Amino acid sequence: MNFWETITGSDLTRQWKAFEARASALPGDYQAAWAQIKGHLFPYGDFSGRNLTPIVDGALALLEEAYAEGQSVGDVLGDDIAGFCTALAGGHGARTYRDRWREQLNRNVARKLGRLGG
Repeated sequence: MNFWETITGSDLTRQWKAFEARASALPGDYQAAWAQIKGHLFPYGDFSGRNLTPIVDGALALLEEAYAEGQSVGDVLGDDIAGFCTALAGGHGARTYRDRWREQLNRNVARKLGRLGG
């Protein structure tokens, strides 16, 4: 990956298109699970989403492998896809982008109040 790809995000676009192409080769129930996985993992992404690409790649590979072995989506992911994604992202205490933004806002407000009060 070169500097220009990093700045423009074109490398991410290619990766996500490749993920979607792989997912489109799966049957409908696997594609529905794929859509849920993406939706539940996005809050754990950083600004660009680069931190999610290895996680998403692994989750998609798991779906592909399960399909190849004839397993159902429920057998592989269970009934709690949100919990599965939380575990993939780092556990129950994993920070989402909302948590990071909230902390940043709180720091900024505290800093401004400290200037006004002092």
